[in-house]
Amino acid sequence: MAAVAVAAALSLTTVCASAQDVRAQAVRDTVTESLSQRLFPLFDALGRDPAALNALQARPEVAAMLRARFDRRAACGTDLGCVAQAMVWTDGEAQVLAAAASGKAADDGPAAQAGREIAGINTIVRTYGLGQVPPYPGIDGAGMVDPQEARSRLQAATWLSQTVRANSLQALDPSLDYALALLDAADRRDAISYEPLTGGLNAPAFRRAKGLDWKRYRYSALIVTGVGPEVDGMPLSPYGKYHVRLAAQRFAAGDAPFLILTGGHAHPRATAFAEAEEMRRALIERYGVPAEAIVIEPHARHTTTNLRNASRLLMAMGAPLDKDTLIVCNPDQSAMIENPEFAARNNRELGYQPGTIGARVSPTDLEFRPSALSARVDPRDPLDP
Repeated sequence: MAAVAVAAALSLTTVCASAQDVRAQAVRDTVTESLSQRLFPLFDALGRDPAALNALQARPEVAAMLRARFDRRAACGTDLGCVAQAMVWTDGEAQVLAAAASGKAADDGPAAQAGREIAGINTIVRTYGLGQVPPYPGIDGAGMVDPQEARSRLQAATWLSQTVRANSLQALDPSLDYALALLDAADRRDAISYEPLTGGLNAPAFRRAKGLDWKRYRYSALIVTGVGPEVDGMPLSPYGKYHVRLAAQRFAAGDAPFLILTGGHAHPRATAFAEAEEMRRALIERYGVPAEAIVIEPHARHTTTNLRNASRLLMAMGAPLDKDTLIVCNPDQSAMIENPEFAARNNRELGYQPGTIGARVSPTDLEFRPSALSARVDPRDPLDP
C-alpha cells in the first residue's frame, strides 16, 4: 500500500505541477526517448518545451479535462486493469487536447497529428495492456502472455509512468509514458530498430544518392516487396527467393540506380529475421549486386506499408517525387496491388494513398509514383508508425 500511496502522490504532482517542477532531477532513458520521438513526434516535442507545456496546462478546458482523467485513475486504487482502462483517452478528451495542440506537424496540421498520436496511445494500451485483439493478430500484438507476466507488465507500466523521466509529457498526462512502458515490456521496440535508416547498411547507397543524376534513369528505384515466411527459423521465404531473382534480373537492365528492399520482422510473429536484410544478403552474395545500389526498409509488415515506407526512403534520398519507380514482385501480389480493393485498403489502414499506381510493364513489374503524404507518422501501428 505504501508503494501505491507514493504512486498516487506522484500522479497528483504530475497533474498539478508545472513542467519545470516535474523536470527537477529527472533522468534520461534513451530507449524510451527514441520510441517517443519515433511514435509521437508532436507530443514528444511538446514534452521538451516547458513554456508550451505550461501554456497548454493553463488552458481552462485542458486543465478540467486533465483533472477528470486524474480522478478517473485515482478511483481505480490498486486495480491494475482499471488503471489501464483509465489511461485510454475518450473521444471527448481527445478532441479537447487535439484542438489545443500546436507545433510542427504533418501536412494536415497539428490537430490531425495530435488525433493520430492520441489514437496511437489508445491502441497500445488496449493491445498491450488490456489484451484487445489487433487487426493482424498473427503478427501484431503481444501474443499469448501468462497472466502473472501480464500483471507484472501492467504494474511496471503504472510505476514507470509515474517515475519522472526527462523530456517527457508526464507533466501533462502519464498515458504516453504508460504506453511506451507497455511496448518496452513486450520487447516490441520494432519502430526504432535499424535507426537511422540513412546509416548502417544503407550508408553506401545514401552516399551515392547525394551526387546522383536522377535524370539518367527511367525509374528512381525498383521497389521489391516482401512475402514473409511462415516457418520458424526460415530467413527468406520461397516467394522471397523468387523476388530476389526477379530484382537482380530487372536491376541488370540498368533502368534504375537503386533497389529498395522492403520487409520487416513480420512472419512468423517477432521473427529474428528482417526480410529486407535477408533479401539484401542474397542479392549481394548470390547475384553480385553492389551494396551501394541497395537500400533496405526493414520495418514494413504489410504491402500497404511496403509502398509507404519505400516512398519515405525515396524522399530521404532526395529522389524526385515526379519520377516513377517500378514495383517488382510475384504476379499474384502485383495483380493485388493493381486491384481497386488495394486502394480501398490503403484508405482504410493509412488514410491516404502512398502513391499512384501506373502502367503495367509485365506480370511482375508495375509502375508506381510515390506521394509525399507517406511522410505522415501514425502510431496507430506502433511497430511501424
